Amino acid sequence: MSYDMNNIFAKIIRGEIPSDKLYEDEHVLAFKDIRPQAKVHVLIIPKGPYVSAQDFSEKASDAELAAMHRAIGKVAKAVGVAVTGYRVIANTGADGRQEVPHYHIHILGGQNMGRMVALD
Repeated sequence: MSYDMNNIFAKIIRGEIPSDKLYEDEHVLAFKDIRPQAKVHVLIIPKGPYVSAQDFSEKASDAELAAMHRAIGKVAKAVGVAVTGYRVIANTGADGRQEVPHYHIHILGGQNMGRMVALD
């Protein structure tokens, strides 16, 4: 799948759509999810054009890879879930239920997150 420069996250990165920014550096942007699924729900996205976790892992620079993972801890601390715990999710592809074709990580917390997954 090729990268869609008009996906919602690309527009947020370009400033065409507003977001409630929580963290930003050279490679990463983090903002509150507009449809939160937990008391704390933050999205972390790379600023580069990566479709999925697979695409990012194969093509991102070492600096981008490090920035994404460091952002998880920085954001978790900033939103107050670093001590109590949180869940990190990256949905990839159709079976993973990825909705936006731009790699992104969800940080969910602020409450007991329950079971991780259950078989159908």
